[in-house]
Amino acid sequence: MTQTATRTRSTQDRLAAMLDKQDCTELVHRMARAIDRCDAELVGELFHPDATDDHGGFKGSAKDFVPWVMEVLGTMTRTQHVIGNVLIELDGDHARGESYFIAHHAIPGEDGSDTFMIAAGRYLDRFERRDGTWKISHRGAVYDWSSAAPLSDIWDRPAMEEYSFGERGKADPSYPHLREAAPETY
Repeated sequence: MTQTATRTRSTQDRLAAMLDKQDCTELVHRMARAIDRCDAELVGELFHPDATDDHGGFKGSAKDFVPWVMEVLGTMTRTQHVIGNVLIELDGDHARGESYFIAHHAIPGEDGSDTFMIAAGRYLDRFERRDGTWKISHRGAVYDWSSAAPLSDIWDRPAMEEYSFGERGKADPSYPHLREAAPETY
Protein backbone atom coordinates (compact mmCIF):
# COMPACT_ATOMS: atom_id res chain seq x y z
CA MET A 1 0.00 0.00 0.00
CA THR A 2 1.35 3.44 -0.87
CA GLN A 3 1.92 6.15 1.68
CA THR A 4 -0.79 8.25 -0.02
CA ALA A 5 -3.36 5.44 0.33
CA THR A 6 -2.44 5.02 4.01
CA ARG A 7 -2.79 8.76 4.62
CA THR A 8 -6.12 8.84 2.76
CA ARG A 9 -7.55 5.95 4.77
CA SER A 10 -6.29 7.56 7.94
CA THR A 11 -7.95 10.84 6.99
CA GLN A 12 -11.19 9.01 6.14
CA ASP A 13 -11.08 7.18 9.47
CA ARG A 14 -10.44 10.44 11.28
CA LEU A 15 -13.30 12.15 9.48
CA ALA A 16 -15.65 9.27 10.31
CA ALA A 17 -14.61 9.47 13.97
CA MET A 18 -15.13 13.23 13.98
CA LEU A 19 -18.64 12.80 12.57
CA ASP A 20 -19.46 10.10 15.15
CA LYS A 21 -18.24 12.35 17.95
CA GLN A 22 -20.31 15.23 16.56
CA ASP A 23 -23.42 13.02 16.48
CA CYS A 24 -22.89 12.14 20.16
CA THR A 25 -22.19 15.76 21.09
CA GLU A 26 -25.36 16.81 19.28
CA LEU A 27 -27.34 14.41 21.49
CA VAL A 28 -25.96 16.13 24.60
CA HIS A 29 -26.97 19.55 23.26
CA ARG A 30 -30.39 18.38 22.10
CA MET A 31 -31.04 16.90 25.54
CA ALA A 32 -30.28 20.25 27.21
CA ARG A 33 -32.67 21.97 24.81
CA ALA A 34 -35.38 19.35 25.31
CA ILE A 35 -35.14 19.65 29.10
CA ASP A 36 -35.22 23.46 29.06
CA ARG A 37 -38.19 23.53 26.68
CA CYS A 38 -39.95 20.79 28.74
CA ASP A 39 -40.31 18.80 25.52
CA ALA A 40 -40.98 15.28 26.81
CA GLU A 41 -41.29 13.89 23.28
CA LEU A 42 -37.84 15.13 22.29
CA VAL A 43 -36.27 13.88 25.54
CA GLY A 44 -37.67 10.42 24.82
CA GLU A 45 -36.43 10.43 21.22
CA LEU A 46 -32.82 10.93 22.31
CA PHE A 47 -32.67 7.67 24.27
CA HIS A 48 -32.68 4.11 22.94
CA PRO A 49 -35.88 2.27 24.01
CA ASP A 50 -33.99 0.19 26.62
CA ALA A 51 -31.85 3.10 27.90
CA THR A 52 -31.35 3.89 31.57
CA ASP A 53 -30.76 7.04 33.59
CA ASP A 54 -29.20 7.79 36.98
CA HIS A 55 -29.75 11.36 38.18
CA GLY A 56 -29.26 10.47 41.84
CA GLY A 57 -32.87 11.27 42.79
CA PHE A 58 -33.97 9.05 39.93
CA LYS A 59 -32.52 5.70 38.90
CA GLY A 60 -34.31 3.61 36.31
CA SER A 61 -35.36 3.37 32.70
CA ALA A 62 -35.18 6.38 30.42
CA LYS A 63 -38.84 5.76 29.64
CA ASP A 64 -39.65 6.37 33.33
CA PHE A 65 -37.14 9.23 33.57
CA VAL A 66 -39.10 11.35 31.08
CA PRO A 67 -42.27 11.79 33.18
CA TRP A 68 -40.17 12.07 36.35
CA VAL A 69 -38.06 14.92 34.99
CA MET A 70 -41.11 16.67 33.51
CA GLU A 71 -42.70 16.62 36.98
CA VAL A 72 -39.51 18.05 38.52
CA LEU A 73 -39.36 20.75 35.84
CA GLY A 74 -42.99 21.58 36.60
CA THR A 75 -41.87 22.83 40.03
CA MET A 76 -39.66 25.45 38.34
CA THR A 77 -40.57 28.48 36.26
CA ARG A 78 -37.45 28.44 34.06
CA THR A 79 -34.32 26.40 33.50
CA GLN A 80 -31.28 26.81 31.31
CA HIS A 81 -28.63 24.12 30.92
CA VAL A 82 -25.32 25.33 29.56
CA ILE A 83 -23.08 22.59 28.18
CA GLY A 84 -19.33 23.08 28.45
CA ASN A 85 -16.46 20.68 27.83
CA VAL A 86 -17.59 17.60 25.91
CA LEU A 87 -15.23 14.63 25.59
CA ILE A 88 -16.30 11.60 23.53
CA GLU A 89 -14.34 8.33 23.44
CA LEU A 90 -15.33 6.04 20.55
CA ASP A 91 -15.22 2.25 20.42
CA GLY A 92 -16.90 1.13 17.21
CA ASP A 93 -20.66 1.48 17.59
CA HIS A 94 -20.27 2.40 21.27
CA ALA A 95 -19.04 5.61 22.83
CA ARG A 96 -18.63 7.14 26.27
CA GLY A 97 -18.89 10.83 26.95
CA GLU A 98 -18.26 13.30 29.74
CA SER A 99 -20.01 16.67 29.36
CA TYR A 100 -19.79 19.52 31.83
CA PHE A 101 -23.02 21.36 32.64
CA ILE A 102 -24.13 24.42 34.54
CA ALA A 103 -27.89 24.29 35.08
CA HIS A 104 -29.74 27.45 36.10
CA HIS A 105 -33.14 27.05 37.80
CA ALA A 106 -35.80 29.58 38.82
CA ILE A 107 -37.70 27.96 41.68
CA PRO A 108 -40.81 29.63 43.10
CA GLY A 109 -40.97 29.89 46.87
CA GLU A 110 -44.03 29.50 49.05
CA ASP A 111 -43.79 33.18 50.06
CA GLY A 112 -44.02 34.37 46.43
CA SER A 113 -40.30 35.03 46.02
CA ASP A 114 -38.21 33.01 43.62
CA THR A 115 -34.89 31.30 44.25
CA PHE A 116 -32.13 31.18 41.66
CA MET A 117 -30.45 27.79 42.02
CA ILE A 118 -27.40 26.73 40.05
CA ALA A 119 -26.28 23.12 39.85
CA ALA A 120 -23.01 22.27 38.15
CA GLY A 121 -21.59 18.90 37.30
CA ARG A 122 -21.05 16.45 34.49
CA TYR A 123 -23.10 14.02 32.46
CA LEU A 124 -21.49 10.63 31.99
CA ASP A 125 -23.20 9.24 28.91
CA ARG A 126 -22.99 5.97 27.07
CA PHE A 127 -23.98 6.18 23.43
CA GLU A 128 -24.73 3.39 20.98
CA ARG A 129 -25.16 3.43 17.25
CA ARG A 130 -27.98 1.10 16.27
CA ASP A 131 -29.22 0.81 12.69
CA GLY A 132 -26.88 3.68 11.80
CA THR A 133 -28.25 6.09 14.44
CA TRP A 134 -26.53 7.25 17.61
CA LYS A 135 -28.66 7.59 20.75
CA ILE A 136 -28.07 7.62 24.48
CA SER A 137 -28.07 4.16 26.09
CA HIS A 138 -27.33 5.43 29.61
CA ARG A 139 -27.03 8.84 31.25
CA GLY A 140 -25.53 9.41 34.66
CA ALA A 141 -25.28 12.77 36.41
CA VAL A 142 -22.33 13.66 38.64
CA TYR A 143 -22.85 16.78 40.77
CA ASP A 144 -19.84 18.97 41.53
CA TRP A 145 -21.29 22.08 43.21
CA SER A 146 -24.45 24.13 43.68
CA SER A 147 -25.50 27.59 44.79
CA ALA A 148 -28.75 29.34 45.63
CA ALA A 149 -29.71 33.00 46.02
CA PRO A 150 -32.82 35.14 45.63
CA LEU A 151 -33.81 35.49 41.96
CA SER A 152 -33.32 38.99 40.62
CA ASP A 153 -34.94 38.90 37.17
CA ILE A 154 -35.03 42.62 36.34
CA TRP A 155 -37.14 42.39 33.17
CA ASP A 156 -40.72 43.61 33.36
CA ARG A 157 -41.85 41.00 30.84
CA PRO A 158 -45.49 42.16 30.43
CA ALA A 159 -44.31 45.73 29.68
CA MET A 160 -41.72 44.57 27.14
CA GLU A 161 -43.98 43.34 24.35
CA GLU A 162 -41.40 44.10 21.65
CA TYR A 163 -38.94 41.61 23.19
CA SER A 164 -38.87 37.92 22.47
CA PHE A 165 -38.65 35.82 25.64
CA GLY A 166 -38.04 32.11 25.89
CA GLU A 167 -40.96 29.87 26.74
CA ARG A 168 -41.36 26.27 27.69
CA GLY A 169 -42.87 24.03 25.05
CA LYS A 170 -43.34 24.52 21.35
CA ALA A 171 -44.45 28.14 21.75
CA ASP A 172 -40.76 28.98 22.23
CA PRO A 173 -39.40 31.07 19.33
CA SER A 174 -36.77 28.40 18.58
CA TYR A 175 -39.33 25.90 17.28
CA PRO A 176 -40.42 27.86 14.20
CA HIS A 177 -36.84 29.07 13.79
CA LEU A 178 -35.21 25.66 13.75
CA ARG A 179 -36.16 23.04 11.27
CA GLU A 180 -37.33 20.20 13.50
CA ALA A 181 -35.76 17.15 11.87
CA ALA A 182 -34.85 13.77 13.26
CA PRO A 183 -31.11 13.55 14.08
CA GLU A 184 -30.63 10.82 11.48
CA THR A 185 -31.29 13.35 8.69
CA TYR A 186 -28.18 15.36 9.57
